[in-house]
Amino acid sequence: MGDMMRSIWAYRFFILSSIRSDLKIRFLRSKLGTMWMIIHPLAQVLIFALILSEVLSAKLPGIDNKYAYALYLMAGTLGWTLFAETITKSVSLFIDNANLMKKMAFPRICLPIILAGTMLVQNALLLLAIFLVFAALGHFPDAHALWLPVLILITLVLSLSLGTLLGVFNVFVRDIGQVVPVVLQALFWFTPIVYSLEILPASTQAWFRLNPLHPLIASYQNVLVYGRDPYWSDLGWLALASVIMGVAALVVFRKANAEMVDML
Repeated sequence: MGDMMRSIWAYRFFILSSIRSDLKIRFLRSKLGTMWMIIHPLAQVLIFALILSEVLSAKLPGIDNKYAYALYLMAGTLGWTLFAETITKSVSLFIDNANLMKKMAFPRICLPIILAGTMLVQNALLLLAIFLVFAALGHFPDAHALWLPVLILITLVLSLSLGTLLGVFNVFVRDIGQVVPVVLQALFWFTPIVYSLEILPASTQAWFRLNPLHPLIASYQNVLVYGRDPYWSDLGWLALASVIMGVAALVVFRKANAEMVDML
């Protein structure tokens, strides 16, 4: 583990330059450039808000704003977008970089770190856009929003740890890359993003609360919309599980590193 940390530090300039290059190449031929990072999730929010707000807005207690449902959606989308996109990109990370892994000598652990940096930049731009939309709609988050960096860190560690594990396994079993999008789509609807958990029957709520993402996404909504504290008791267990999964991902990655290059 110590060798990996030293390798990451030794190649820190390579990691930073790769993050910059990744962001530039992704939007080099696009006239709107980095704006597409925030247009896609905000467009999804707008669609859901226009279609469903008339049905659900009256059932969102605690938000004194006629655009309550749009605010609620944007808060949940911020956390979900970071989680889902990190998982999605991690699953194909090593396959997409097969040529680089074969032709260039560098610590392979740099690839997940580069991905994490790219996702943080994108999430920061999305957060800025959401704050601007909040201001335009007359909603100004209070001091509870200062907990956002903690929530973002938990989300990133969880998604990167799980994604790296899946990415390694996907090199050997390519079916994983096909299954993950289906699971993420199902998980999206089992997470209170486009609806409030309180509108469900009490018996159903108990099942939905078993979703490990529920306290995380609900905490985003708490700090950004309701002005409440995150669900620290549940998040503590989730953060611990994320760290354990991260250690497991590093161990699996280190053992499979040489074989991955051969399989690619």
